[in-house]
Amino acid sequence: MDTKPAWSFSSLKSFEQCPKKYHHLRVLKDYKEPQSEAMFYGNEFHKAAEDYVSKVVPELDPRFSYAQAMLDKLLAMDGEKLCEYRMGITANLDPCKFFDKDVWYRGVADLIILDRENKIARVFDYKTSKSTRYADKGQLELMALCVFRHFPEIEVVKSGLLFTVCNKLIKETYTRDDQTRLWRKWLTSYGTLEKTFENDVWNPRPTGLCKAHCVILECPHNGRR
Repeated sequence: MDTKPAWSFSSLKSFEQCPKKYHHLRVLKDYKEPQSEAMFYGNEFHKAAEDYVSKVVPELDPRFSYAQAMLDKLLAMDGEKLCEYRMGITANLDPCKFFDKDVWYRGVADLIILDRENKIARVFDYKTSKSTRYADKGQLELMALCVFRHFPEIEVVKSGLLFTVCNKLIKETYTRDDQTRLWRKWLTSYGTLEKTFENDVWNPRPTGLCKAHCVILECPHNGRR
């Protein structure tokens, strides 16, 4: 049976989209997903935003000037600002470091603003897509769960998917009372992945994108073999 790597929101979504592709990319690692232009742009924006908000540089990279006002609003908010903050969770749902040996879940928050005085954390994830059509609040749920574990003084998490190109904010608020409900939901989702590891059966889940875009050449649904 394959060794289970620590999971994340993105890895679980990858598994749900296609178990076979997930197995090759994240477990066997015998294929590598090429970086698309959109992925490269998103990474460049994240680095520029991190440097600007953390004041490593005095000015925002001019390529992303459209996001200046939005980032300045974040800078003006009260509280300690943690950029690209890495958090780990053990299988017992205890906080741990991102690369600890017993890490079970990993999450990275693009920006956390800790207002310790009022016991509120604001958590943001930057998105560079041009539309909110595929916004998924599940990412916000998992970030809130991590924050509650890592910062026990925080009682409320106000979170948002910040779509910088179209200037939209998809937001949600969570309290400590939401933890049991949310963990139950995500443990159920993770359970499907865990069972697949136990059975070691990684079936493909074909879509219209398989033939032209999938990198797993040995898959029978790949049209580029």
